[in-house]
Amino acid sequence: MIPRSRTASLLALGALGAICLSGCSSEKRPVQELKPLALKEQVSNIVKSADGYAVTWAGVLSNANPWHFGEHVVATIVGHDDKGTEVVRMDQPLDAVPPGGSLAFTGQATSVEKPAKVTIQYRPARWRMAARIPSAFQSFPITRSQTLRQKDGSYLITGYVGNPYQMPASSLVVNALLRDKAGKLLGGGSTFVDDVKAGSPPRFILTVSGLPAGATVARTDITARTWGSTGRPYEDLALAGAVPIHTVKPVTEPFAVDRSTQVVNEHKQ
Repeated sequence: MIPRSRTASLLALGALGAICLSGCSSEKRPVQELKPLALKEQVSNIVKSADGYAVTWAGVLSNANPWHFGEHVVATIVGHDDKGTEVVRMDQPLDAVPPGGSLAFTGQATSVEKPAKVTIQYRPARWRMAARIPSAFQSFPITRSQTLRQKDGSYLITGYVGNPYQMPASSLVVNALLRDKAGKLLGGGSTFVDDVKAGSPPRFILTVSGLPAGATVARTDITARTWGSTGRPYEDLALAGAVPIHTVKPVTEPFAVDRSTQVVNEHKQ
């Protein structure tokens, strides 16, 4: 037979346990808050064309979340005339924004009426956690790039894009953003390169036209990325692994005496 005092203690402990369980079950796990994409820069240019007016634009989206891809992003470009009437609208699906990285994008549309103002907006991204750590997503190196001004005022940009991964990249988008001496974005253009293998960088060529009259290009920022609204192509490359940095064995003979060991021994004496 259990003493009455002990029975009361057991009942009290049971009641406290029930309260704790009910309280703990009602608590929700904290939801990780993801920061929205930020449109860091945008610029648009309008020039007369045979069909009316050619509207070109360039922008940079930034992803402050180091562990998530921003996917299924769509930019909406809207142009209004001087009376506020909408004269051009275009939805542009964008490629996935890498974790902790940025996305440069460019585009072009035609308008019958001349827009007085062009704005770029975008729909919120769908977030997906990356399968690898941020450092696994290496950039695609750009080498031997040139920016050449043409007689008609356009700019010809050439160069080579490399692949730091062991698996070939089926298709990459190359973007070139042109800036003035102060770093202000003037415009940009893009092109595609296919079947990019490590050690065999293909050449890219693109043209940027429609810059403001009198604009002087002082710098060109060129980046390459995987193509598609999701980060799967980029993720597949990272999962396949990067190419080792040192791939050639040394051809010189080793030192007869390890000089670092010799220095340490002399220091001890």
